[in-house]
Amino acid sequence: MIKSIHDTIKKVLVLGSGGLKIGQAGEFDYSGSQALKALREEGIKTVLINPNIATIQTSEGMADATYFLPVTPEYVRQVIEKERPNGLLLSFGGQTALNCGVALEREGTLYKYGVKVLGTPVKTIEDTEDRELFVERLKEIGALTPRSIAVTDTDAAAEAAEQIGYPVMVRVAYALGGSGSGICRNEGDIRRRCDRAFAHAPQVLVEEWLGGWKEIEYEVVRDKFDNCITVCNMENFDPLGIHTGESIVVAPSQTLTDSEYHKLRRIAIEVIRHLGIVGECNVQYALDPASEDYRIIEVNARLSRSSALASKATGYPLAFVAAKLALGYSLTDIENRITRVTKSCFEPALDYCVVKAPRWDLLKFKNVDVRIGSEMKSVGEVMSIGRSFEEALQKALRMTGIGAPGLAGDDGLCGSGLKNIRDALLKPTDRRIFIVYRALMEGWTVERIHRLTRIDRWFLYKIANVLETEKQLREIGSAEERRENTEDRRSSDTEGGTQRTQRKKKREVNSVLTLERELLARAKSLGFSDAVIEFIPYHLVLNFLPLFQP
Repeated sequence: MIKSIHDTIKKVLVLGSGGLKIGQAGEFDYSGSQALKALREEGIKTVLINPNIATIQTSEGMADATYFLPVTPEYVRQVIEKERPNGLLLSFGGQTALNCGVALEREGTLYKYGVKVLGTPVKTIEDTEDRELFVERLKEIGALTPRSIAVTDTDAAAEAAEQIGYPVMVRVAYALGGSGSGICRNEGDIRRRCDRAFAHAPQVLVEEWLGGWKEIEYEVVRDKFDNCITVCNMENFDPLGIHTGESIVVAPSQTLTDSEYHKLRRIAIEVIRHLGIVGECNVQYALDPASEDYRIIEVNARLSRSSALASKATGYPLAFVAAKLALGYSLTDIENRITRVTKSCFEPALDYCVVKAPRWDLLKFKNVDVRIGSEMKSVGEVMSIGRSFEEALQKALRMTGIGAPGLAGDDGLCGSGLKNIRDALLKPTDRRIFIVYRALMEGWTVERIHRLTRIDRWFLYKIANVLETEKQLREIGSAEERRENTEDRRSSDTEGGTQRTQRKKKREVNSVLTLERELLARAKSLGFSDAVIEFIPYHLVLNFLPLFQP
């Protein structure tokens, strides 16, 4: 295998993550860096094109040659002419690199200079990016997609929407971060959205709106010998309609039944095999919470932001393995980077929960629309690991850097949503998770919040569990203060009491301490920070410390 690779591929051009822009840049730095490491391990020379100097992949020593140029056909063509690479990797730089590679193939540049696209073929990339081709290809194996019509102008889009029935979802082909996509509830909405979309894209897909369905993702890997594995599946906290980059994401999925999990896994493997993807891909589903009905929303024939999350959540180096597979290796050839003994043809099993929380900076701008939807606005994200969903969620919210101690319903965290909680739940904003918590604080039921948000009840009950524990922490603090005041008044009576009275009091104190020890242990297991737990008097916390010592 190694000999044949070195005979044909001696220099590889890697299209990097591109300039700073929502939908590209830093979020794809991880995949590109891993690809360069994999190529260097094989002794293959690498050329990188990336104008973003604030990345790891552009650091000295990562690539043999680095060009700080835009990832566009014009500039890439010049680099190819100068460097004369044998191979080209498109799947590690996000949508920008993918679009550029497709354009170079269509104009004949790759054929002219004898550059081979490694991994997933360009034809497969086109099948997944062109919305009409995408639907037709999946129909060939009976995979379900939303009822849709591909159009190339605004008038045709309006006609398509009338045929399907409002509301409809408009998805833009070859778009970054869902750019231009969104829900349209009438003809005026669809004309405004499509006028903007066609300014920078050749095609949009008008499809049926599946409001309230769950959004599920599977990260799937395939080699050229047709070996397939699913590395990780993830579930969005928010229902369909909120971009994955805008939603809290949980791995592994928490609300799927065993039947649903294996059904979607089987379909994902069938899809990647039918399309002929080599390397890694991301399959996104809409799943009806009332049945096992599903639709395939999208297949990304490349490394995505979800791939980085899945890699770090599972310890499986998706980008590194994908680069090796692009060179022609099999999953049974590639060493497991964790054990250094077994091979990479395995599916990780997690006994912990991972939560990804997005970070927005919308308050930096005046008159900005803080509502979130199918178009990505977040500028970063954090990942946390915990033994439970509650623990991982609270850790993630603390680390977003917006001053949240975890789940909280403070006025400052809820923002303008406090003016009308019902409206804020119905029309989600970047502060949605805190609005949900505030609604629970004010006595809203899980069922009422679910009806407005369509967030799965399981997640809402877990958040309510956190709130109940916070209330108990507050009650313990105030109860202990009252108890200390009462004991001061009765100190003289206690000194003269009988042994029976003293033994009874000791039993009562021990009972209270046991209860408080259990509460503190539960609070820590749910991810509460010390700042919140300080409601328990400090001298009691000192008594509980042995609970957390090894």
